[in-house]
Amino acid sequence: MARIKGGVGAKKRHNRTLKLAKGYKGARSKQYRVAKQSVMRALASSYAGRKQRKRDMRSLWIARINAAARLNGLSYSKFMYGLKLAGVDLNRKMLSEMAVSDPEGFTKVAEVAKSKLA
Repeated sequence: MARIKGGVGAKKRHNRTLKLAKGYKGARSKQYRVAKQSVMRALASSYAGRKQRKRDMRSLWIARINAAARLNGLSYSKFMYGLKLAGVDLNRKMLSEMAVSDPEGFTKVAEVAKSKLA
């Protein structure tokens, strides 16, 4: 019986990795061994980056809410505590959007929070 070697499968696997490395500089896009390392690292970084983006967005929302709350005479922590006491269930994303696009509405929410703190 003839021996079967993995030439076609290996070539397919190599091409798949080299396709992912398209646009990389020098040997990173030409040589399989170097490209494989670069692609593995890039995929790991992209996974971590997707998690990091969520953290970055939350900190942006908090910064926006803090700035808007301070315009209404409250710190971020007091504002959020006042909302909790008032039973207002708005998430940070929506509060941030409100602070940017609807300052009057945000002011009303801030007044509710302020009244519960006093």
